[in-house]
Amino acid sequence: MIRKIIQRVNEWLEDRLRSLVRPLSPDARVIVIVTMLIVFSGLSIYMTVSSIYNLGKDKGRELQIEQIETLKLEQQRDSINHQNNFYNGTGEFE
Repeated sequence: MIRKIIQRVNEWLEDRLRSLVRPLSPDARVIVIVTMLIVFSGLSIYMTVSSIYNLGKDKGRELQIEQIETLKLEQQRDSINHQNNFYNGTGEFE
């Protein structure tokens, strides 16, 4: 179903472009095509070069490495020194 929709849109665009280009002479068509090729090629090259140029720009200031701090761990008691606080179910510890 999607393939049919894409095919219909493609045919509509092709018909529309052919109706716009039909009144032009063959020499004018070649000039239009070459002009479009040069313009779109220039835009493609510009976008590629500018994206490569801006790839790492200003990233050094944003990424600052912070000092690693020691973790403050809670010290646990050994099983030998463990206090036996048992919960008796009444809300109190024995």
